[in-house]
Order: sequence, then C-alpha cells, then structure tokens
Amino acid sequence: MTRMLLHWAITALAVWITSRVVPGFYVNGAAAALIAAVVIGLVNATLGIFLKIVTFPLTIVTLGIFWLIINAAMLELATAFVPGFEIRSFAAAFFGAIVLSLINMLLKGLVLPKKQE
Repeated sequence: MTRMLLHWAITALAVWITSRVVPGFYVNGAAAALIAAVVIGLVNATLGIFLKIVTFPLTIVTLGIFWLIINAAMLELATAFVPGFEIRSFAAAFFGAIVLSLINMLLKGLVLPKKQE
C-alpha cells in the first residue's frame, strides 16, 4: 500500500514538473496534479492498453513512435476528466508525454527502493 501511494505521489510530482517544463501543458495546483496522476494511470491502464494492442502492427512499422502518439492521446483524454489540468495542443501533449515519461522514470529510479527478489 505504501509503495502504491509513493508511486502516486511521484507521478503527481512528475505531472507538476512537466507542466513547468512543457509550454501548453498546465496544472493548477497540487490537487489537480494528484487527480491527474490517478486519471492518467486509469486511462493508460484501460483504454491505453487496448489501443496499444490493437495498433501493435503500426507500432512495429513506425519503430515504436506510434506509442508516443497513443500516450499523447491518453493525456489529452485525461484532461477531459480533471479540472485544473489542461493541454492546449497535440504538440504539447506529444512532448508532454515524452517529458512525463522521462521524469517519471528518473524520479522512480531515485526514490523507490529496489524490489527484493
């Protein structure tokens, strides 16, 4: 349970940092970042997985670049459910998805303890 809450807090921090780095990617406060982290996770875990499976052949042809487009679309969809979370253009969503992924990986690598095998 603690690990899940830590993942949530780290993702919310990554969303907030991304909003400061990527123009057109806006988050109004900590509450919006926390809610956005949950909604982004839910959207990616449901519709995102489905889309990645359905478009797998296209992803292979584009050498994985199409997954970035799917991630950007999932971010755009998440903005519809979270007040205070706004992405002004698809380009902002595209670059925001890249930056969000990189920051999320970096923060989780620094903060989360390694799992014991």
